[in-house]
Amino acid sequence: MLMKKLTLIILTALVSTSTVFAGNPDRAGSAGAGHLLINPWARSSGMANASMASINGIEATFLNVAGLAFTRKTELVFSNSQYLVGTGIRLNAFGFSQHVGETGALGLTVTNMNFGDLDITEESLPEGGIGTFSPNYTNIGLSYAKGFSNSIYGGLTVRLISESIYNVKAQGFSFDAGIRYVTGEKDNVRFGIALRNVGPPMRYRGDGLSVTATIPTNGTSLTIDQRSEKYEMPSLVNVGFAYDFIFNEKMKLTSDVQFTSNSFSRDQFGLGLQFGFRERFFLRGGYTWEDGIGNDDERTTVFTGPSMGATVEIPVGANDTRIGLDYSYRTTNPFNGVHSIGVHIAL
Repeated sequence: MLMKKLTLIILTALVSTSTVFAGNPDRAGSAGAGHLLINPWARSSGMANASMASINGIEATFLNVAGLAFTRKTELVFSNSQYLVGTGIRLNAFGFSQHVGETGALGLTVTNMNFGDLDITEESLPEGGIGTFSPNYTNIGLSYAKGFSNSIYGGLTVRLISESIYNVKAQGFSFDAGIRYVTGEKDNVRFGIALRNVGPPMRYRGDGLSVTATIPTNGTSLTIDQRSEKYEMPSLVNVGFAYDFIFNEKMKLTSDVQFTSNSFSRDQFGLGLQFGFRERFFLRGGYTWEDGIGNDDERTTVFTGPSMGATVEIPVGANDTRIGLDYSYRTTNPFNGVHSIGVHIAL
């Protein structure tokens, strides 16, 4: 029953927003909370964010929360990303997932985007000199996913969002929902669909939007609070397909194809490949394509398409506990790419 309701919610949302999710260039740049579109995890970003149909565990909460249901027991993930190297922007992320019941899993993720210290400026002091502040973007996600049969999995995420600068702040929330279908003789064929970043508009509030004015006739000072315009969530739909080429017990090649329909930017197609050896060593690569990405004059994203990554998993102890070291790199122009380093602990 729950799976039917989840499927109905996703399909209803897709139908009702069919005119919105069209990669409309006229709406580009009009959404806020853009940090929700940045993947902080090293494994999935190494496949150009195209692995929504195959990624499992806590990282799946970014692309398709249904993959959370494949959490084996307990999983801890720490990740640091040097975003657009040269800007000083950093992303730090923490994730925890726990298998519950027979086929369920709970997940918690915390992602923080830090821009470093910036000078405080005012109209009378445009050069600063009165201190510094640090913009802070944070989102916290609570997820639940469940297997409803040997083939069908679904999940839901509720995400709290906070954005703050020196003297203004915005807070809100959004929802993600996703389903995955698994088939094939060795469960090597997977299909997924996910709806992400759906929520009410956000608005900035704070002392920074206040203006103090003096009435000329009597010298009385008045403080006027201005209201900022609302901004929408960067909603999108992911549709993906994955197929495993199983060569033998030691080697496997996973291929992913994904389509992303963005409501406030151009639609994207992604291709990802992952080669695994003995479930200990993994090499990844991927490419994201959108209209104009090969032309610097037409491209509307800093990313140029290619990505790559690798993982080394080290068994620890006698209970199949593993510690994985992850790395990924995405090319950009301008700046010097995005480097992500992560640590996976599977208990």
